[in-house]
Amino acid sequence: MKVLDSKTKNFDKLLDTLLIQRKNKVQSNSVSVTNIIKDVRKNGDKALIKYEKKFNKNVVIEPSSKLIQQSIKSLNSKVKKSIDTAYDRIFKFHSLQKFKNISYTDKFKNKLEYKYLPLDSVAIYVPGSTASYPSSVLMNAIPAIVAGVKRIVMINPGFKGKQNPAVLYAARKCKIKEIYSIGGPSAIAGVAYGTKKIKKVDKIVGPGNAYVAAAKKEVFGDVGIEGMIAGPSEVTIVCDKNSNPEWVASDLIGQAEHDNLAQCILISKDKNLLDRVKTEIFKQLKEIPRESIARKSLKNNGILMHVSSDKKIIKIVNKIAPEHLELNVKNYKSLASKIKNSGSICLGKYAVMAMTDYNVGSNHVLPTNGSAKYSSGISVNEFYKRISYINLSKKGIESLGPSVITLANYEGLVGHAQSVIKRIRRK
Repeated sequence: MKVLDSKTKNFDKLLDTLLIQRKNKVQSNSVSVTNIIKDVRKNGDKALIKYEKKFNKNVVIEPSSKLIQQSIKSLNSKVKKSIDTAYDRIFKFHSLQKFKNISYTDKFKNKLEYKYLPLDSVAIYVPGSTASYPSSVLMNAIPAIVAGVKRIVMINPGFKGKQNPAVLYAARKCKIKEIYSIGGPSAIAGVAYGTKKIKKVDKIVGPGNAYVAAAKKEVFGDVGIEGMIAGPSEVTIVCDKNSNPEWVASDLIGQAEHDNLAQCILISKDKNLLDRVKTEIFKQLKEIPRESIARKSLKNNGILMHVSSDKKIIKIVNKIAPEHLELNVKNYKSLASKIKNSGSICLGKYAVMAMTDYNVGSNHVLPTNGSAKYSSGISVNEFYKRISYINLSKKGIESLGPSVITLANYEGLVGHAQSVIKRIRRK
C-alpha cells in the first residue's frame, strides 16, 4: 500500500495523482463496451448468448421456474433466515422514505400540484457469475417495491448454467418474476434496448464492475440509470490511537476483496497505528479465499495516510468523497458534522461498513469514484418520477399574465407573449 504524509510539500499533488489514476482505470473501459452494446442492439438474444458463453460459460439466459425452485430448495435454512431478516429491516427503513404529494392553491385560485409517480419498469443489476450477492437484490428491489414499481426485472450472471440459490431466494422474497441469467455490458444493453426474449425497461440500477458502470453510462439517455456512478467499491477509514488495528485491517480487507479496482484508504494522526494496521493486513490476507483480489486491490489502490490535524483530515475526506466512510475515532461527532461528501458514514468503532452491506437497513448501492460530491445512494426516490400539474383560473392568468408578457417580450419570445395575450379578457 502506498504511504503518504500530509507534512510533505507535495502531499496534495501526490494524493490528486493517485485518485486520478484510479479514476482513469475505472473509466478506461468505456470504449471497450461500445461494440458489445452495438452487437446486442443489432443481434439481440443471439449476441447475449454469445457473450454469456464467452464470459460465464452459460447458454441458458432465462432459467425455468423449475430450475429456480430446485436451486432455492438447496439453500441452507440459516441463509434463508438471514435474508428474511435483512429484507424486513431494509423494507422498514425504506418505507420511511416515502414522499408526500404537494397541493397548493394561491389567492387567485390557481392550483399547483406536484405528484410522485412510480416508474413502470426497472431492471436491477446483481453482480454474479463466480460471486453471489443476495444483499444486492434486496438493496435494489426493495426501494422499487416501496415506490410501487409494477415490473422489476433481475439481471444476474450465472456460471455454467447456474445462478446462486441465495440470489434466487432473495429475488423470490421480492416477488421478482422476470429473471435473466446474463451479465456485463451485454446484459445492460439487453434490458436497455430489448430483445425477443426481454422487453426493454425504463431504468437500470445496481452496482457492477468497471465494465458494467461504463455500459450504464453508454445507454443513459435511451434508458434511465441512477443519478450516480455505482462502480467498484471504496472505503475510507479514519482512526486514532484508540482504534483496534486488527479491526481496522479487517475492514480494509473486507472492502478490497470485492474487486481489483476497489479503493481502500486509511487516515490517521497516529503513525504507530498505521504501521500496526499494515502488519495486520499482511497477516489477515492469508486467511481469506479472495486473497489474490484483495492483495491486488490494496497494492494498486490502497493508501495509508499520516495526517497531522483534524482540519486536514476533513479536507481530505471531502476531496476523496468515498462511497463508504468509517469514522473509527473517539471524536467522530465533531468530524461527521463537517464531512459533506460521502455515500454513507459509519460512526464509532462498532459501526462497521460490512454491517451496512447487509441488514442494518440503509442502502449499500452508493456513489463511487468521487460522485458522492453531487449524488446520493439508492433510495425510494430513485424509482419515482415527479410531475407538476397546473390549473390556472381566469382571474389567475389575468393577474399574472401581464408580467409574463413583459418577460417573454424581453427574451424575444413573442409567440409566448401572444399565447398569453389571447387568453386575457379584453376590456
